[in-house]
Amino acid sequence: MEKGRISALQMAILVYPTIMATAILLVPSITGEFAQQDMWLSPIWASSAGFLSVYIAYQLNIHYPKQTVIQYSEKIIGRIPGKLIGLVFLFFYLHSNGIILREYGEFVVGNFLPTTPIIVVIGSMALVSALAVHGGLEVMARSAQIFVPIVVILFLSIVILLIPDLEPKNMFPVMEKGVKPSVMGAVVPSSWFVEFFLISFLLPFLRKREKGLKWGMISVFTVMLTLVITNLFSLFLFGNITATFTYPVMSAARYISIADFLQHLESIVMAIWVGAMFIKISVFYYAVVIGTAQWLNLSNYRPVVFPIGFLLVIFSIWSAPNLQELAYSLGTTWPFYAIFIQTFIPILLLLFVVLRKKNRRNSLEGSSNIKNHSAVLPESGKKDE
Repeated sequence: MEKGRISALQMAILVYPTIMATAILLVPSITGEFAQQDMWLSPIWASSAGFLSVYIAYQLNIHYPKQTVIQYSEKIIGRIPGKLIGLVFLFFYLHSNGIILREYGEFVVGNFLPTTPIIVVIGSMALVSALAVHGGLEVMARSAQIFVPIVVILFLSIVILLIPDLEPKNMFPVMEKGVKPSVMGAVVPSSWFVEFFLISFLLPFLRKREKGLKWGMISVFTVMLTLVITNLFSLFLFGNITATFTYPVMSAARYISIADFLQHLESIVMAIWVGAMFIKISVFYYAVVIGTAQWLNLSNYRPVVFPIGFLLVIFSIWSAPNLQELAYSLGTTWPFYAIFIQTFIPILLLLFVVLRKKNRRNSLEGSSNIKNHSAVLPESGKKDE
């Protein structure tokens, strides 16, 4: 079905913007609301969900190295329950990608193209992502290798240009109200980190699967470090009013002014957003497409690429009536929904696998003991005679 193969490093480069793209703009505001001056700690606590997701995905891949979660669910819990679990994953990733497309459209229209219909912005990105997915996993990986370094350089440019305006004293006192506020602020960002379970759709296509765990963990760490830096700089710049901004990083870019010459660098944030969102949408899109083809037992996933793209656009419009409702959903019910699908269900699958292996081992040991005992009986009988 998928003939392309990528390296573990390419997988890490693909997954990094998949998590970071939306989080870098939304997480500072969300964590600031709960954690205030301890908001920089929240991504550290939230990253534990990412490390756990990578570990679970890798352990399941060890038992079923050439299959995705859509396929090995049937092997683990049976055909019909496995099909139902696969359908749950497909609907979740379709729904998630629709929301991601909507976030992209709302940001671009709200900040740069206010007179452009949002359906045009969403549809154009869906089309570009469809072409990347149709090209295959290797095309997506090479695209990420081009875009991600540019995104990182642009992000570091904003960070460096903001240094003269920072007030590090805004982070004090640290843990004034204990660890609880920063942990509360970590609940919503954890819903981004559990998206690392997407590597279960990429691990079967690695050239060296044994390196998947290492580079998966490195990717989680780099996302955590990026969000800690983003939260710190938002805190240093805005203090406890960070939560009042919908997109603190965008507001920070507008704050840059050097010698009345270098000003209003929103275009840098726009470039970061578009490049990273292209990779994020493509990876989610690919997971839905390859999963659908496997769920339907198709020999080729490319015929379903464009029909699913049409569904993504529909889901993006239906996901929420406006940006305020979307933001409220992401900050309340979405974390529990995402964690249940991408962490709780995989843990149950892994638990079933471990218990089945243990029962099989015990039954084999029991049968071998019976054979050894029966082989000893005749010899002991001769001795008694």
